Amino acid sequence: MTLTIEVTATTTQAPGYKKHCVMLVPVATYTFTSKADVAYAQIRQQILDGSLEAGSPLAQYELAASMGISITPLREAIRRLSGEGLVLLEGHRNARVAMMDFAEARQLFETRQALEPAAVALAALRRTDADITRMNAALENLLPVTRQWGEVALAAHREVHEALYTASHNTVMVRMLNDLWDKSDRYRRAGLELPPGGEPRTRDFKEHHRMVAMVADRDPEAAQGLMCSHIANSLTAAALEANEPRPDVPARP
Repeated sequence: MTLTIEVTATTTQAPGYKKHCVMLVPVATYTFTSKADVAYAQIRQQILDGSLEAGSPLAQYELAASMGISITPLREAIRRLSGEGLVLLEGHRNARVAMMDFAEARQLFETRQALEPAAVALAALRRTDADITRMNAALENLLPVTRQWGEVALAAHREVHEALYTASHNTVMVRMLNDLWDKSDRYRRAGLELPPGGEPRTRDFKEHHRMVAMVADRDPEAAQGLMCSHIANSLTAAALEANEPRPDVPARP
């Protein structure tokens, strides 16, 4: 069974960037072995991109009908998503999208802080000409990650990062980082709604170009250091700062 997911190209105008910036997301084709796999992939993506909102009930029969499958494989998919913590099972039949958990977000963030700078350092040592070509192509579509540019900017931003860490040629790291980025999407979108999401974020935009140049120049220390500070100033960091309880400041003696 083959599921094809198409994302239509979007045209935007950005003062100070390209006169016409066209974000082209390649059509992705995924091959699954069962209808449950198809349902799992579709529902998971809708949860991560916010189409299915946190806390919302899952209308299972409607979802099954929209996918052209029976209720049995859909429920199998929901059980898998429950195992990942993305869906909460209520009683025998009911289910809803899990609320965002900022304790989980903190763990995802800390893991990314440990892995992605190391992956970019490896990329600077191992990158090929094809890797650099992919990075430069991703930069062509890059927009500032702000509320103004929304989903188009988020997709372009992710492609730059994925091009960078994939150049590490460490398949375990790449797989783990892909999963971290997937699971962090909901928190990244929450960051867009905060004050930093309304700012121009030109420093963040320029840092991507600098990191690609450092990897191209085979400078692992510089690339790793910049990635560390880049993550520390990310939208996910802003979302964590806004949503985590702040410890009481101890009184001076």
